[in-house]
Amino acid sequence: MVMYSVIKSGGKQYLVHEGMEITVDLMDNEKGKKVELEALIKFDDEGKTFELGQPLLKNKVTAEVVDHVIGEKIRIAKFKAKSRERKVRGFRSKLTKLKIIKV
Repeated sequence: MVMYSVIKSGGKQYLVHEGMEITVDLMDNEKGKKVELEALIKFDDEGKTFELGQPLLKNKVTAEVVDHVIGEKIRIAKFKAKSRERKVRGFRSKLTKLKIIKV
C-alpha cells in the first residue's frame, strides 16, 4: 500500500509519495538538510484511507534537500513591427531537488 500526499511549496501543489524526487522553486535550505512541507491531502492507492485538511493537515511531509540546480534556458523575444526593433533575452530559473522521506 503506497501513501500519496498533495504538498504545497512555493505557491504550487505537487502529488508525491515516499522515495520520490521532485523539483521545486529555490528554497533557502542547505544541501542534506531536512525540510517539512505542508500537506493538503493524504490518501492511499487502494482507497481505504483518505484525509482532507481544512485547509492543511496537522501532519507534515518530510523531505531532504538533494541539490540546488538551474533549470532549462527560456528564450524571451520582443519584436516591434516596422521599426526594426528586436530584443532577445534568456532566463534560467533556480530550482531545488527534494527527495520525499516520509508521507
